Amino acid sequence: KRAGKRFEIACYRNKVVSWRSGVEKDLDEVLQTHSVFVNVSKGQVAKKEDLLSAFGTDDQTEVCKQILSKGEVQVSDKERQTQLEQMFRDIATIVADKCVNPETKRPYTVILIERAMKDIHYSVKANKSTKQQALEVIKQLKEKMQIERAHMRLRFLLPVNEGKKLKEKLKPLIKVVESEDYGQQLEIVCLVDPG
Repeated sequence: KRAGKRFEIACYRNKVVSWRSGVEKDLDEVLQTHSVFVNVSKGQVAKKEDLLSAFGTDDQTEVCKQILSKGEVQVSDKERQTQLEQMFRDIATIVADKCVNPETKRPYTVILIERAMKDIHYSVKANKSTKQQALEVIKQLKEKMQIERAHMRLRFLLPVNEGKKLKEKLKPLIKVVESEDYGQQLEIVCLVDPG
C-alpha cells in the first residue's frame, strides 16, 4: 500500500523468501511477470501516473523490486493454519529437546509436550521465533507439570594456581559436581543450568 493505493505483483511465493534472504538473485525466477497490478486476480494493471506518484518511477521492474522487499505476502487461511500447526510442532520439539522430568531426569516425548501445550491453551505467535516461544512455553508448563531445562555437562580445565579462586566464582552456577581432579591443572566436570 502506497500513497493511499494498493499495488500487487504476481510472484512465486516460495521464491520470495529466497529473494529476501539473498539466496535467489534472478528476478525472473521470483516474478511471474514484470507488471505491477492493482488487482492480480482480475488482471488490472496499475496506471503509470499512479506508479510515479507512489514510487517516484514508472519502471515496472524497479517497482516490482520495491514491492518484493517491502510488501506483504498474501497468505490464504488454510496456509496460515498449516504454518501455525508446523510452528506448534516445532515449538514442542524444541521444548522436548531442552527439557526433562526433574524426578526421573528422562526427556519428555514431543507428543506429550504437544498435549501439555494444548492443555494450557498455548496459542502460537506467527511473528515470534519458535525458540523464543519454546522458552515461554517452558515457563508456562512449569506451573502445570514437573518439567525443567536439562542440565548442561561442562568440563572446566583450570590452571592450578588460579583453580581455587576460579572454583569459588563458579560455585554459585554449578548444580552438581560430578568429578574433581587436581593434576597438572584442576579439572572439574559438572552440571549447570543452560541459562
